[in-house]
Amino acid sequence: MSSFNTLYQQVVGNHYDFGTGTWAIDSNKIKMELDQYGTYHPYLVDKEYEFTEAEIELLRQTCLSTSTKNESDIAQSLFEGTDNIKYSPQLGYYNGLYVGHVLEGNYRKNGSSGGFVTWICSQLLRHDYIDAVIHVKESKQAGKLFEYGISRNELELDAGAKTKYYPVEYSEVIKTVKNVPGRYAVVGLPSYIMELRLLSEQDPVVKERLKFMIGLVCGHQKTTKFAEFLAWQCGIKPGDLKSINFRKKQDDAPASKYAIELVGIVDGKEQTIVKKMSDLVGGNWGQGMFKVRASDFTDDVMNETADVTLGDAWLPEYTKDSKGNNIVIVRHPVIKELIEDAIDEHLLQVDRTNEETIFRSQSSHFRHTQTELSYRLYCKDKRHDWRPQKRVIAGKNISLIRRRIQDKRSEICLKTPILYQHAIEKDSLDYFLKEITPLVKSYKNLYRIQRIENKIHRILKK
Repeated sequence: MSSFNTLYQQVVGNHYDFGTGTWAIDSNKIKMELDQYGTYHPYLVDKEYEFTEAEIELLRQTCLSTSTKNESDIAQSLFEGTDNIKYSPQLGYYNGLYVGHVLEGNYRKNGSSGGFVTWICSQLLRHDYIDAVIHVKESKQAGKLFEYGISRNELELDAGAKTKYYPVEYSEVIKTVKNVPGRYAVVGLPSYIMELRLLSEQDPVVKERLKFMIGLVCGHQKTTKFAEFLAWQCGIKPGDLKSINFRKKQDDAPASKYAIELVGIVDGKEQTIVKKMSDLVGGNWGQGMFKVRASDFTDDVMNETADVTLGDAWLPEYTKDSKGNNIVIVRHPVIKELIEDAIDEHLLQVDRTNEETIFRSQSSHFRHTQTELSYRLYCKDKRHDWRPQKRVIAGKNISLIRRRIQDKRSEICLKTPILYQHAIEKDSLDYFLKEITPLVKSYKNLYRIQRIENKIHRILKK
């Protein structure tokens, strides 16, 4: 087996690639395509091409799963020594921590939570720090709902607001960055930002032109089938979904109780349908239906290599506000200055906060992504499977019930795409629901057992 084939099998064959598009930037012999399960992977344009050792090493060093540098290495080189910087093992580097929302304009109304992502990008444009923003927008291509695009003014930028639980890749837009001089900001999930940092280490043009990296907190990435499945439950068959708003705010409910809004063809007519996410199968993030499998092998919760990280403020004192709030972890002095100036001008409603509050806003995410990653790594090592080197040490030092929950999550993740593909072939949503229900029930039963165990433990402590 050639060196390239070995690398490809390790990363893509074992489902440790995040579908970012980096390899398609490294080499014009590689292109990004969606597989039958709705996940992006790199594919060879010319299967007969023989990669040189230098080309293979470039691919290795720009891939999150094989690079010799991890998030701590990159973050340290970027942020250590900058003014007023602090460090937290959970949050990474930071010079400002906030919770709140944007007051000015319609940023909060148009956003999924507090409106900070679009607002920060707008501020960078408005104050002439950048010429354009690379972010996810609605796609004009058939068969895709969303894709990375470039906005060069605030009007274009506003059209890309809101969270999209949908796979995208950035190879084409980063090629544009390389061909069209300018100052760019890019918005991305942890794996996307990290691989752009790794690419920047190898490509001086990318490094010089990507001036700011705006990071999002991500529980896990979804396949295209997630949106399709939600729509199918609402009467819109696969292939008939036109658009989806994954985070439609409900005025009469907490921010965590959002709905989805879909536009699609039902009985030959275009319809708009709004459904509460809690009324649909698949809305429980912990179950991991339609999860991109590589998501279970990252230990970066807070997008540690981004210049600023933004997420939902999943805190009871903030979620009661249906309009939504953000957590904000700032690392870049320019962004810190923009936020502080806006606070003084009463353009933002934020609380300056601490590490514990930010951690608490994503406590379940931290448990799965960092604490319990050790067990997932242990399982790989026990089977003698190749897996990426992570900052978390492999081990089974979590409770038995939490191990069983991890096992069930892995089973749901692995079986969902196969069962759903069978449902598509049978043209039967009921088939998928019938097959997935026992897995969901057994998952819920594990949580019932955990609650009983916790109750017994509390009683015994008294």
